[in-house]
Amino acid sequence: MSSSSVLTLREKLAYGLGDTASNFFFQAFNIFLAYYYTDVVGIKNSAAVGTLLGTVPILVAALNPVIGLLADRTDSRWGKFRPWILWGALPYGVLGYVMFANPGFAPDGQLVFAYATYTLMLVAYAAINTPYSALMGVMSASSEDRTSLSTYRFACAFLGALLIGSLVPKLSKFFAQIGGSEAAGFRYTMAIFAVVSVAMFLFTFFNTRERVAPPAEQKSSLGADLRDLFRNGPWLVLFFAAFLTLANTGLRSGSGVYYFKYVVGDFEGLSAFNFWGFLAFIAGSLATKLFTRFASRRKLMIGLTVANALAMASFYFLRPDNLPLLYAMNIFACFVAGPTPAIVWSMYADTADYGEWKFGRRTTGLVFSATVFVQKVGLAIGSAMIGWLLSYYGYAADAAQSPRALHGIVLLFSVLPGAFALLSGLAIVFYPLEESQVKAIERDLAARKAAPAPASAS
Repeated sequence: MSSSSVLTLREKLAYGLGDTASNFFFQAFNIFLAYYYTDVVGIKNSAAVGTLLGTVPILVAALNPVIGLLADRTDSRWGKFRPWILWGALPYGVLGYVMFANPGFAPDGQLVFAYATYTLMLVAYAAINTPYSALMGVMSASSEDRTSLSTYRFACAFLGALLIGSLVPKLSKFFAQIGGSEAAGFRYTMAIFAVVSVAMFLFTFFNTRERVAPPAEQKSSLGADLRDLFRNGPWLVLFFAAFLTLANTGLRSGSGVYYFKYVVGDFEGLSAFNFWGFLAFIAGSLATKLFTRFASRRKLMIGLTVANALAMASFYFLRPDNLPLLYAMNIFACFVAGPTPAIVWSMYADTADYGEWKFGRRTTGLVFSATVFVQKVGLAIGSAMIGWLLSYYGYAADAAQSPRALHGIVLLFSVLPGAFALLSGLAIVFYPLEESQVKAIERDLAARKAAPAPASAS
């Protein structure tokens, strides 16, 4: 495999659409799952829902490093990571639909069904999304290429988020009128997204290529892989930042539906709020290259994350009936956050290069899968906090809320996610790799791989 190929527009788009497919269900979980379980399915115990959303993702997240290790050791004509996308596409779509099938059990049966289907879906998600994430690290050896590829990825990811956030409230209401219940509305809506997600993953598989291989002399060693990972200082910094970022995401995304239904008093207004917010995310993501012209990726991650944190926290002080100001602040928060996923995922790929340069072993799958692991733990903690804190503040599902419960919902949507985001930005301060070091590592690795060629030709 050659590491010098230039990525085509088609290949970048094909890779990006894989994250559109991922985000159809990732964002459905973040934005609607807690509400779906408490207000649609009828699991009235919000603390039980919080425990479900907290424990299952953490338990399943332990699979991510295992999948990463297996993917690093996969050897097929399609490469190491692309086969997992091919094998996982159909189970992902089917299980995503089954989660929202709602067979109409009694409340206790619904909770058991929720545990079973959520667990199976997260296993399918891990099996396809972990190798998908690692694929970026082997499509090109260039940090510029990877930043560009990451930009496409997250523009497409936010497109998936935009479609889920803006269309699910409208489509679920439309199909509820046809099917006779809000549960039927969610079922038919998610069936559509399930079919489209399978098609998108297959498009990703058929239109991407792997070009970066581990050193030819590298031997398989689980112990050495894990030892090198936890000696990788730049990756460890991003590891902690990832936890804090996804805890923020879990809190902010999942509390939005409660904020609009009970604080703003306009459930359908969430569609427009999400639409313009995710459109701003896409615009911010597409502006990544422009941002990187003026500052290093490390400095951008710090500054943009802190700005996003302050914007989210400001919702605590905004009047919920001042919709223009709510929209404007959310658009700003989303725009400044837009470049950060593209930047940080290219930095993860840099840490895989750093590990190979420092220790002589490349473990792309493990680097990305361990990152996905901690992200899922952070997301689970953030999502679980919604159910737990709603219970603590006296939330009553699908009923008028007390002033204390309303205050708790506002905190969940503003100050708490803002605090997690602020801590994430501060963590990046300790990231040690500057752009000049990344370039030097790239040159050194290229020289190492080129060195054996003259000897073999003699």
